[in-house]
Amino acid sequence: MMTSAFDDTSRPRALGAASVFESIVYRSAAMSAVLGDIRRIAPIDVSVLLLGENGTGKELLAQAIHDLSRRAKNPFIAVNCPAIPETLLESELFGHERGAFTGAVQQAVGKIEAANGGTLFLDEIGDMPSLMQVKLLRFLQSRVIERVGSHRSRQIDVRIVAATNQNLEQQIAEGRFRQDLFYRINQVTVQVPSLRQREGEAGFLAIHFLRRFANEHGRDVRAFTPDALREIEAYSWPGNVRELENRVMRAVIMARGPRIAASDLGLAEEPSRGGVLRLRHARQRAEADVVRQALAQCGSNLSQTAKLLGISRPTLYGLLRQHGIATSRQRRSTPVAPDPDEALEA
Repeated sequence: MMTSAFDDTSRPRALGAASVFESIVYRSAAMSAVLGDIRRIAPIDVSVLLLGENGTGKELLAQAIHDLSRRAKNPFIAVNCPAIPETLLESELFGHERGAFTGAVQQAVGKIEAANGGTLFLDEIGDMPSLMQVKLLRFLQSRVIERVGSHRSRQIDVRIVAATNQNLEQQIAEGRFRQDLFYRINQVTVQVPSLRQREGEAGFLAIHFLRRFANEHGRDVRAFTPDALREIEAYSWPGNVRELENRVMRAVIMARGPRIAASDLGLAEEPSRGGVLRLRHARQRAEADVVRQALAQCGSNLSQTAKLLGISRPTLYGLLRQHGIATSRQRRSTPVAPDPDEALEA
């Protein structure tokens, strides 16, 4: 079984894991489907767009694509687009020559050039300024760069993996994102489900994080109480896996005994947003229940299920993936995870 989770890719990989892909922990059919897509996409040298909320592990999946590709021995370079001031983003991506602008006291290689032969991950590309979108598009069309302050062209061979939590099609309609750039980065799209869409996974990951942090920090914390695990499964997790990881780490560090109770997690949702989040969660559960009932009624025949629900088969596939619903055939191929009850003390 895989022994790590959606950690920052700068951290050491799980013991025994040959790649980031092998270090990913999951138990839901939704994530099984995503990882199946990653495995199929990675060896084919196409641009990939990862869509999903913040905290769902998009950078880890980008690293996994790189690790499973023919570029694995070459650099994986990540750029967080909104984290770099607009005035510095061009220099950060393309590099600059000494004296190209005030403060350029020495030559610098840009991220694109540094990733030559490997993979360039553009995180939150939906926040990239308009001028940089034009310059990035020009590079993607020509695969040639010029450092700021230089007239020398450099041919670059790099694979682009981009990610965003925004609706790029809506941004295109509003004139905030270039349609031609969208088509360049969107040769293949992977939709990364939120944690609340991964049925049964929150508690499973929480147990994994508890064990990891207890070991890392030398804490004698061994389990969640039943009420804590119920709270974890019921919570909407607006911050996704990143929020879960932080909550469990804090609870492990602050725990006064060997078990973490619900009160140690501080999961009461804010009144201003809790109702909306819980209503959304309830609607998603109701939709998932209807799909399951239709599948059962049709004996897991997808064509008949789609017809019964009044939707197309592609729409049904999307719903199955979104809600982590496995057909009988998928269940036979989905990895079996350890029973989380072994870390739950009554």
